[in-house]
Amino acid sequence: MNTTQNKKDVKKATLLSLIPGLGQIYNEQKFKGFIFLGIFALFLVELFTFGISAMNGFITLGSIPVEDHSLFLLIEGTLQIIITVIFLIFYGLNIRDARIVARRWNEGQKINTTAKGIINNVLDDGFPYLLTLPAYVVMTIAIIFPVLVTLFMAFTNYDFKHIPPAGLIDWVGVKNFFSIFFLSSYRATFGAVFSWTVIWTVCASTLQIVLGVLTAVVANQQFIKGKRLFGVIFLLPWAVPAFITIMSFSNIFNDSIGAINTQVIPMLNHLPFVDISSVAWKTDPFWTKVAIIMIQGWLGFPYIYVMTTGILQSIPEELYEAAKIDGANAIQRFNTITLPMILFVAAPIFVTQYTGNFNNFSMIYLFNNGGPGSVGGGAGSTDILISWIYKLTTGNAPQYSVAAAVTLIISFIVISISMIVFKKTNAFDMEGK
Repeated sequence: MNTTQNKKDVKKATLLSLIPGLGQIYNEQKFKGFIFLGIFALFLVELFTFGISAMNGFITLGSIPVEDHSLFLLIEGTLQIIITVIFLIFYGLNIRDARIVARRWNEGQKINTTAKGIINNVLDDGFPYLLTLPAYVVMTIAIIFPVLVTLFMAFTNYDFKHIPPAGLIDWVGVKNFFSIFFLSSYRATFGAVFSWTVIWTVCASTLQIVLGVLTAVVANQQFIKGKRLFGVIFLLPWAVPAFITIMSFSNIFNDSIGAINTQVIPMLNHLPFVDISSVAWKTDPFWTKVAIIMIQGWLGFPYIYVMTTGILQSIPEELYEAAKIDGANAIQRFNTITLPMILFVAAPIFVTQYTGNFNNFSMIYLFNNGGPGSVGGGAGSTDILISWIYKLTTGNAPQYSVAAAVTLIISFIVISISMIVFKKTNAFDMEGK
């Protein structure tokens, strides 16, 4: 039990902790205090040797062409912002720690004041945080940092006319977003590409989900023989690399020499009441869209099949027996037992299928390079937003800032829809009800 002489002034501890470490030293945790003071000193050294100039360069993005590289200044400034935010979080935790420890002194609780005691306390109480710290560091470097650079780039005029170091980049505010939504050329292109992106996402994802669920339900019926053989056959599209499959289908759907037009359609024409002419799979935008939706259904359904098969095998057979006794037919049993169980378990996975296809670059680019034709702004008739971004950044007249703005729009759409669906389906409700 602490004596009266160990009472601490909470207000004084708080004020002292405005200089990190002093509040801890006041609370007789000298080891922790010197560490906090050292972190504060390191930040000050970093701030005066790199930080201030980095922030100044971030604000101005340079003033002398060739000598100042605006893109590097933007990146350095973004890095300094991250470092500053991390320090501010540490600064707040430092003040909170000083207040809490001072109150614990006054309440007579045991306080670790030795270096060994503080280290043991960190290892015991803070072990989960120490374990996840490397993941947070990697996430900051690999995800947060590039995302922030893209975010800031969307508010600049970084294009083929302003390529550093020969040209300087300037801040232009929301001009790029205004151009996308209101400038006639970009507005028409964005409208066409976005509408097709939505159609592609809904049709392709729904097709692969329906095929996957249907094949799993049929293959797992008791009267089906050779289930293992069906399993192997259904997994073949998944076993072959998607790159190879898409390129193969691109040749198969070739207008003049592809197998569909030269072999499959002529064979179908031998059937009664069938008269199909060659289809312009690669030169007609409509048929190109039909083709890539069908191909994505073929590529995507094996994953859904495997997942659904696992769900079906976990459903107690007694539920179906009880439903049969109650007079439910096969369709009613599917609607009341099978489908709800599949949706309850797999709803988050189904959402990822839609978000994945929303950004499915390889399917669009490898099949026909986003063609045929053009809808303006460098976008082809089958380009989705992500492939349009690629063309905006790799064409003869790159528009990096516009591409960054479109990227932010994509992120906002995907994150918003995903969060809404996850909330509605309680996908991450770990506590239960």
